[in-house]
Amino acid sequence: MTTALIPPCDETRAVAPAPASQTYDPRGTLLATILGSSLAFVVGSIINVALPAMQTEFGVGPTGAQWIVNAYLLPLGALVLIGGALGDVTGRKRIFEGGLLLFAASCLLCAVAWNFPVLMLARALEGVAAAMIAPTSLAIIADAFTGPERGKAIGTWAAIGAAAGAVAPVLGGLIVDFAGWRWAFVAVTPVALYALWTARHAVRESRAPRDECAPLDWSGAALIMCALLALIWALIALPDQGATPATLAALTVGIVLLLAFFAVEYSKGDNAMTPLRLFAKSSFLGLSLLTFFLYAALGGLLVLLPYVLIQGLGYSATAAGAALLPFPLLLGVLSRAIGGTLATRLGTRTILTAGSVLVAAGFGLFTRMPDADVNYWRDVLPALVVLAVGMAASVAPLTTAVLLSAGPRYSGVASGVNNAIARIAGLVATALLGIVLLGDAGTLVAGLTQAAWVGLGLSLVSAASAWLLLKTDAQEAR
Repeated sequence: MTTALIPPCDETRAVAPAPASQTYDPRGTLLATILGSSLAFVVGSIINVALPAMQTEFGVGPTGAQWIVNAYLLPLGALVLIGGALGDVTGRKRIFEGGLLLFAASCLLCAVAWNFPVLMLARALEGVAAAMIAPTSLAIIADAFTGPERGKAIGTWAAIGAAAGAVAPVLGGLIVDFAGWRWAFVAVTPVALYALWTARHAVRESRAPRDECAPLDWSGAALIMCALLALIWALIALPDQGATPATLAALTVGIVLLLAFFAVEYSKGDNAMTPLRLFAKSSFLGLSLLTFFLYAALGGLLVLLPYVLIQGLGYSATAAGAALLPFPLLLGVLSRAIGGTLATRLGTRTILTAGSVLVAAGFGLFTRMPDADVNYWRDVLPALVVLAVGMAASVAPLTTAVLLSAGPRYSGVASGVNNAIARIAGLVATALLGIVLLGDAGTLVAGLTQAAWVGLGLSLVSAASAWLLLKTDAQEAR
């Protein structure tokens, strides 16, 4: 998944110098930001393997399983832009530390949740906390380091975050199998508290110059949050309840609120959290469409595959986590070589198109999975490998292309918008998994193959978006 969540301000240009008397520790700063930003990866990975156990304990069924995931993704996707802007205005260290404290408290609340509504509240608070931590962590690094050291720090930040996301499913599976899913949340809490303690002593406060950052767009944030809530509730309820008056009303309200969000953002111009003029550029529009469809396909698979392995094929949580391990490992190892070197040689448009086609090929391999006698080495691993290669060809060039397509003035906000689109894509994909999750254990594998066909189609739409709408590197340079 995307790792660099840059807040809505160009952090390489808009970092207000800290007072000379304010001391800080660069190594401690890097450690605190790495630990803090890794929490979102770790918790997401743990949830993927713990989902069946949590669903069983609360007796909530497939719809409840979807909400366990989406209660976290909803506030994260809707508030990540406002979280970055809040740090720019009020102080990044302050928002980062507040996010870490809220994250630790919400993890403990998840661990002791005595009923499903309490768990939903705790998961939503985790999402709010992640929306405070993710954008400010990179902004803090941009303030603490300059020149070549900044590039090294960001590379370390991204690499360790990817490694944490790779190891988390296996460790989470071990905890779920031997101690229970509640202890997985307990295990995350000390990491958040240690990151908070380190940040308190090592990170210096910084803000963006007020003349280079837009006012906080609270109305836009509220509208997109309510619109997503109504739409996601309707999408989750439709497979279970059908087209009832309630689901149709929720869909209508969600669409109306979404249109109101676009109207408000249009009226605010450059002061909006999502400046709509960005989408007037064909390259940025193409990259946004690519991001949405590609991450929707991938986000749905990363939730559905471990669920099917555990519920449909009898894997333990540990085995399911280990089964997923090749994907993040290969993605982390190959991203720099494939996404960097080949993108330079072939061009961004070509490599993004080819990467999306490779992702489609990976989903194509999943469509061939048999309904019975599934063999991991024959039916699952090859598809994961092809998916990892395709995503490795897409992730790094995508970030660079977003920055180039927006231009220097809008590079920060464009990166933030693109990352928010990726989060929302995963949110929508999870909401649509009810068609598969409502099946019994005997049809889950067949449901996975059907979902793979959808993923294949979405990946091809991503490839078409890149090829038809992106400019060549020479055109972009001009």
